[in-house]
Amino acid sequence: MTTTIEALSAPPSVPPVAAPPSVSLLKRLQQPRVSLALILLMWLPLTIYVMFGSYLGDPLKSIVLMPAVPATLLLYLVAVTSWRESTVAIVGVTLVFFWLIVAVTVPFLPLADPDKPIAPFAAPGIVKHGHFFLLGADFKGRDMLSRVLWGCQRVLVWGVTATLAAYVVGSFLGLVAGYLAGWWDQAISFIANVLLSFPVMVLFILILNYLGSSGFNIVIAVTFASAPAIMRLVRGLTLDTKSRDYIFAAQTRGEHPLRIMIYELLPNARGPIIVDACLRLGYTTVAITTLTFLGLGLQPPDPDWGLMIKESAKVAMLWRFAYMLLIPALSVSSLILGFNLMADGLREMSLRD
Repeated sequence: MTTTIEALSAPPSVPPVAAPPSVSLLKRLQQPRVSLALILLMWLPLTIYVMFGSYLGDPLKSIVLMPAVPATLLLYLVAVTSWRESTVAIVGVTLVFFWLIVAVTVPFLPLADPDKPIAPFAAPGIVKHGHFFLLGADFKGRDMLSRVLWGCQRVLVWGVTATLAAYVVGSFLGLVAGYLAGWWDQAISFIANVLLSFPVMVLFILILNYLGSSGFNIVIAVTFASAPAIMRLVRGLTLDTKSRDYIFAAQTRGEHPLRIMIYELLPNARGPIIVDACLRLGYTTVAITTLTFLGLGLQPPDPDWGLMIKESAKVAMLWRFAYMLLIPALSVSSLILGFNLMADGLREMSLRD
């Protein structure tokens, strides 16, 4: 009897609370804010190194680029894990990140000075003057391997920067034209149609002939040439999205039109924009290489793929020296192929969803 009374008077037992499941490091890296931080940690040092490296001393230049190395490797891991359902996307991102990893690590690699003449016309795989030429030397005796690896920095930085600037301008104008409509839409669309009436390469040549040849002027030229097409894409997505219920809810709350465009419309149109951006990065790479070949793009003495193709064009007419042209041409092609495969893979995954 006493045992029964004690059992009834005892407080009910509380079941043990299960510990919250731990979030893996990879899951945390896949969060949008963390991925964005990694992108900035990779891109800002590389951009500073390429654009403003001449104003920095040698030790400081290397220190600036150090944070970009682990950030690039982590971003590649995140991309492969996130896009593992698409083999095409993985192949594309591997090609792109190969050159990104080269771009952030090339100052730390044991390479010859890319501008130093050593042995003119040295064939691939031979040793001359105590130096092993894995990919040979150009007609000035500069090591081809060193110049190819160093050359990817300028193509990547100026190409991505120019494309990003074009998307900032084109997306903003497309949001304004699509959401505000009326005379805003008419004025912006008219200007875009005028610019689109020019062939892209003609517009590049006109702008660069007027402004001069430099990396910053390439950014301006690409922005003028690409922003109208981006504007039309974003405008169409905005017209399709602005009649949704969550837009009406934001308007009812009295939110500012600019806030609605940036925080409500733009994130919901990011899928097609990202796919188009991958394709446009390939187009911009082609444009920069072509302009450099024509003498209107990036200028010597620093190594650049377009300059390498231009300088070796005549010499490579002889088959024994064709490697001088094929090596930078294949490098450009692999980067462009990577961007295109990334776009195809992202489109494939979006259709599945």
